Amino acid sequence: MNILQLDLRETVIVAILVLYLGKYLTHKIKFLQDFNIPDAVSGGVLASLLFSLCFEVFQYQIEFNLNIRDDLLIIFFTTIGLSAQLKTLVKGGKPLLILLIMAISYLIVQNMTGVAIAALTGLKLPIGLLAGSISLSGGHGTVIAWSPLFKESYGIANAAEIGIASATFGLVFGGIVGGPIAKFLINKNQLQANNPNQDLSIGIKDDQKNVIIDYNTMLNSVLVINLAIGLGLQINAIATAIGLKLPVFVGCLLGGIILTNTVPLVFKHFAWPSDTPSLALISDVSLGLFLAMSLMSLQLWTLVDLAGPIALLLFVQLLMITVYTIFVAFPVMGKNYDAAVISAGYSGLALGATPTAMANMTAVTEHFGASPQAFIIVPLVGAFFMDIANALVIQNFLNFLSFYRKFWV
Repeated sequence: MNILQLDLRETVIVAILVLYLGKYLTHKIKFLQDFNIPDAVSGGVLASLLFSLCFEVFQYQIEFNLNIRDDLLIIFFTTIGLSAQLKTLVKGGKPLLILLIMAISYLIVQNMTGVAIAALTGLKLPIGLLAGSISLSGGHGTVIAWSPLFKESYGIANAAEIGIASATFGLVFGGIVGGPIAKFLINKNQLQANNPNQDLSIGIKDDQKNVIIDYNTMLNSVLVINLAIGLGLQINAIATAIGLKLPVFVGCLLGGIILTNTVPLVFKHFAWPSDTPSLALISDVSLGLFLAMSLMSLQLWTLVDLAGPIALLLFVQLLMITVYTIFVAFPVMGKNYDAAVISAGYSGLALGATPTAMANMTAVTEHFGASPQAFIIVPLVGAFFMDIANALVIQNFLNFLSFYRKFWV
């Protein structure tokens, strides 16, 4: 096996080329346009397929330097926070609680589905959890954290490989199903955006006119982003000190929200960057590069070794989240345009990760119109509350399976 190690500069070059590839595919393929598939997803998935082909045929594995990837995620969520007005947050209070309850409920459904399919196909029941909320709602990081326990306590030697392959499946399909689900719901119910002049998708639209980006607005944006990140890091440090572990980008999101709702009231003559094309440009580039790097670096050949039962399990999970989103999430969230955009984000969240959810919603809102509410409550639920709830749900399922272990070993 030959390994081609790319440095940071080369990795960024490849990621940009992947984004160009995605934009080209979106421009040429009507399906991608109609179903709002993000450029980074279409380009990233194709790139990962090509790199996997290189691995299988030529025995060359390409490894990327992804040190900058998490920084890009932090910058993106900071720009989301800096665009969040307090009145929007207040309006999102009740929907946030509803989405949280619905998301926690689905963690249970997701694991029950995994365990049931594992039992029907003869797999060890804990594998149903690995291909359940651990990998799908949790993602690669949660898999890495939990897989040693499955290996040591349940004798599943390839627990990490199963979990990572499942998380990879979820990340890819989480970015694919969100757009079609939203398009179906919007067209079927003839929905329209409620806030045509307010937008938290942050992106600069292709047909947007009179976009002004200059030295001063970029400098202001860079300054304020760094100030918000600094505040966010302090929030995370305080949270850690009191025993509450938060992803770094959650603190930065909150830091952005705090600054954008206080500083402009005090320093009224400072050109605050919220809703400016400069902030939008930084946000667009950060999210696009993050997703491109995440998807192009997927080692899809790990899916080849999946046994048929696990592939079936993952397919059922995909079917379940689609049904749950359309027939539960959308009606519960109000059956309006915001609910449709939230559904696109939630399907990406429950299968993949918070950035996937954000990319889904960005693609939908660029096509159909803004949904400020969705861009606040989905990342808050996905980045903070879901991680805590998921850990509790996983532990309770493991306790249950351990108690009845003699019946399934």
